[in-house]
Amino acid sequence: MDNVHAWIEWLAKLLEIAGVGIILGGVGLASVTYVREGLGGKGWRDAYERYRANLGRGILLGLELLVGADIIGTITAPLTFESVGLLAIIVLIRTFLSFSLETEIEGCWPWQRRGAGSRSDTAPR
Repeated sequence: MDNVHAWIEWLAKLLEIAGVGIILGGVGLASVTYVREGLGGKGWRDAYERYRANLGRGILLGLELLVGADIIGTITAPLTFESVGLLAIIVLIRTFLSFSLETEIEGCWPWQRRGAGSRSDTAPR
């Protein structure tokens, strides 16, 4: 049983490293793309808007992996009210960050996204 816990902890650490790597990779890739588009004649203003969206997507994906790693890591730790409460706070903060980033990227609230642009949403009932 100890081997299983050690293996799961190792997987959680690997997932954390992947999350951080994705965030760092997303920042690097978005930055390179921003400079390339800005210098390439597409205009710095348009490049900046895409840069912000690409940064947000990288951070969002990394945060999702970090939340998963926290959940997996908590499974292997002895469950106490303190550890579960700490996990809940971490998940709430990261979920709020994810929600905020997604709203910023999409430019509208999640409940406004569903039928954006469809005729059935604008037709009177």
